[in-house]
Amino acid sequence: MNSLVPILYSGLLLTTGVLAVQVASADEATSGCQRILNAITMARGGTLYDKLGRAMSDGATLGKGLPLRQWGTIVDRDGVVCAVVTSGGPGQTDLNAQWLGSRVISAQKASTANAFSVTSLALSTANLYAATQPGGSLYGLQFSNPVATEAAYGDNRNCQRVDCDAGGTPAYGEPDDPLVGHYVGGVNVFGGGLALYDSSGRLVGGLGTSGNTSCADHYISWVVRHNLGLDYVPKGVADGGADDNIIFDDVGANGIFMSSSGFGQPLCGIDPDEKNYPIELSTHYPIR
Repeated sequence: MNSLVPILYSGLLLTTGVLAVQVASADEATSGCQRILNAITMARGGTLYDKLGRAMSDGATLGKGLPLRQWGTIVDRDGVVCAVVTSGGPGQTDLNAQWLGSRVISAQKASTANAFSVTSLALSTANLYAATQPGGSLYGLQFSNPVATEAAYGDNRNCQRVDCDAGGTPAYGEPDDPLVGHYVGGVNVFGGGLALYDSSGRLVGGLGTSGNTSCADHYISWVVRHNLGLDYVPKGVADGGADDNIIFDDVGANGIFMSSSGFGQPLCGIDPDEKNYPIELSTHYPIR
């Protein structure tokens, strides 16, 4: 009598009398981080860490916001961290050159933009600000998905760097940053996080930058995404529904913020030409 008990062996699903071969497609076999690397059109750099580092370094020359270095993080579509860099470029990870707290914030932003964008609609973290304020329809969203602190900071007792101090400082901003390969989670609701779309319009992950004003963070993330060639955005809630740009539309009074569109965030008040950021970005770095 024919047995129908399946046996799994070396990738084959065997059933007596039946041979069924389960083979993953090439796309399924490609990791999410590798898929992002394959989609990047930027020529310089070999690894995703290198390419993101070069793009962040270019973004640092834009002169927006405060004169500080920033952190940049990319997550894949599953939310796994692929790379963490600083705008000093690959290997330039002086921890005194940028706000240390912004490292995890950049990962939060990448995770948020990835988590709250879909194939047909991109939402930047800046687009989430208004709805998450007290009285807003999404108030509390920013508390809904806490950061995985162990993934964010690693195990300081097992630091492998020769220049670790007595407390064991992990390799922040290096290819083996403790965040890499982990789900960091977290929800961030101000500028700096953008979803990543490849040339086929496929949502492949998220990008986050932090270490400046949130308005400048958005500006630099937008330019970095553009330079990586991952801005084939389907549509959004800004620029007439065309994209996920930051929106400055405060119509509140007496110091109370109110967005006329429901997707805006306040000006940051540092850069005199801040109010022109959205038009500068859509004009000089248009989505593809």
